[in-house]
Order: sequence, then C-alpha cells, then structure tokens
Amino acid sequence: MAVKELRETPSLSSLYPKALLGSLRKNGGGDLLPGTEFVREGVVVDPAHLAAYNQVCGFRLSDVLPATYPHILAFPLQMALMTEPDFPFPLLGMVHVANRITQHRPLRLDESFTLRVRAEDLRPHEKGKQFDVVSELLTGDSPVWTDVSTYLRRGGGSGEKTSRGQLSQPTPNAIWQVPGDIGRRYAEVSGDRNPIHLHPITAKAFGFPAAIAHGMWTKAHALSAFEGRLPDAFTVDVRFKQPVLLPATAAFTTWSEGRGWAFELWNARKPKPHLEGSVVAL
Repeated sequence: MAVKELRETPSLSSLYPKALLGSLRKNGGGDLLPGTEFVREGVVVDPAHLAAYNQVCGFRLSDVLPATYPHILAFPLQMALMTEPDFPFPLLGMVHVANRITQHRPLRLDESFTLRVRAEDLRPHEKGKQFDVVSELLTGDSPVWTDVSTYLRRGGGSGEKTSRGQLSQPTPNAIWQVPGDIGRRYAEVSGDRNPIHLHPITAKAFGFPAAIAHGMWTKAHALSAFEGRLPDAFTVDVRFKQPVLLPATAAFTTWSEGRGWAFELWNARKPKPHLEGSVVAL
C-alpha cells in the first residue's frame, strides 16, 4: 500500500467543496478502493477542544481521552481520503452504518501520536456496496487505538438479505432528551458539518423530515453511560439503525453480557431502534 505523509491536518473548509464536486463527477460505480494510506505524525490533543467535546457528548472532564474522541482527530484524514479523485464513490450520500473502536490502553491528553487512515474491504450489501475506513493511532510502532467505520453506498445491491423479526422495545434504563441543536453543537467540535445534521431546511433537501443527530454523537453519548466502569482495554461496537430526528426523546437500555455490556437506543414513542451495540473487555 502506498503511503501519503501529511505535514499538517487537512483543512475541512477546503474538503467540503471537493466533496460537493465529487458528487457531481463520480457515479459510484467503481469496484476498486484506492491503495493509499494517509499518515500524519505528531498528532496532539488541544485541551480546550477535548473539554468542549466532553461537554457536548456527556463525558466528565479528564486528561484521559474518551475512546470515541480520536475519531475526531481522524475525521479530516478520512475526508481527505474519500475526496481524492481515485476514490470510487461520492462522499455525499454515503451512509455510516457501523463503527467499531478498539482501545488497547487508556490514551492521555499529553501524548503525541501517529495517525494512519486507509480504506479496505469493498464488499456487496443487500442495498448496494459497503467498505471500511480504518483509522489507527500509534505510539512508536504500536497501535494503541483502532477505528473501523463501515459505509454504505446505496444502489445495485447484491448481498444476502437479512431477515428481520418483529421488533420489541426493551424497558429503558434512561430517557434521553436530545435537543434540536445537538447537530450544530457536535458539528462545532467534530468538524462534521454535513447539512443533514445542521438545520431542518438543509436536512429536507436530502430527504429527511428534520435534522438528524450524528451517529458518532449517539455512540459517544452511549459510551459516556459506562464511565467509571470501563476496563483499560476494550472494544465498543455499534450498528446505526434509524436516524434520530431532532429534537428527540430516546430510550436507552443496557445490560450485562459476557465480558461487558450490550446496549440499545430506541425511539421512546415508537418501536424503532436507533442504535445497537456492545462494550467488550479485551
């Protein structure tokens, strides 16, 4: 795999116009992911930014990074990779369907990391094609954190269809009151300013009746419920289901399972799941 070393973090303000241009030029019919890995050395965390992220997502203020926080560090490199001319799919219109994060040890605010991002494993899906964007943080040559984000490009599905039984909403452990501005607040700390998250008018232009919460905000807020109980090394894995239309009332449920916990987030008024996941100790 070819390596592209970056001297600075890509500018998101320049990447969004590239994403829009790519949506006009790319037809999404490609069958080959680029064989390039983006690498950025000397990645450090801004304490003020970490504090703002923790407040938006519900984590306590700490000098230890939440396991979901490095996804924010990786996001500009992910965007840069997926807006390259050789990337087969337009960024706009892709659906984030799953995310798996493995933390090998606690990560501290005062550390410096190397960040690597690549795309791999293009495969069929019943609704189109899916692939993984893999991001890794390293200290020296050792990975200390890995993020696998799975994206779906809709159209021409050929994967095996999954049977779905009757949904039964579990009894919630907590009720989330999700404010209507959480998309804009999370956009400020994450840099993810996809218009579907920012305002009802811009969301409607993409077929949503209202703005929707970022999937990675829902994952982070779910993980914050386990603070104080998490082991040093674990994997937190989620599948994103129905979007959270803002503002929202959502029902959060968790239970012990094996070496960790399972959890789900549902629409509090209808039997529609937003997210399902697990935390498993390594």
